[in-house]
This record gives sequence, C-alpha cells and structure tokens, in this order.
Amino acid sequence: MKNTTELKGNWNETKGKLKQKFAMLTDNDLLLAEGKEDELLGRLQTKLGKSKEEIHKIISEL
Repeated sequence: MKNTTELKGNWNETKGKLKQKFAMLTDNDLLLAEGKEDELLGRLQTKLGKSKEEIHKIISEL
C-alpha cells in the first residue's frame, strides 16, 4: 500500500476511485482523519468484507 504521506496527498483522487469501484461506500466510510488510518481500514474491511491485506492491495492498485 502507498505510504501514509502518499495516501493523504492523493486521498481525494483515491477516494473517488474507491467510490467508483465500490458504489456502496459513502463519504463517511472514506473519511480520513489525522492519525485515524487504521480506523479507516477497519471501516473498509467491515463494509467490503475483505481482509486488511486485500484492502491494501485494492488501494495500491488504484
């Protein structure tokens, strides 16, 4: 997965791509608050039914 700085820098673009790929995701699901990256990954795992590794792979492939 992209490092945290890369992820934060490109988050709006990444968020848009995730919403296109997974229409059930909302802005609240994709809220990236300072220091809350693990919480975001947990929300995505729950919503998409995927493992942490699968979430990392999805994000890195966007």
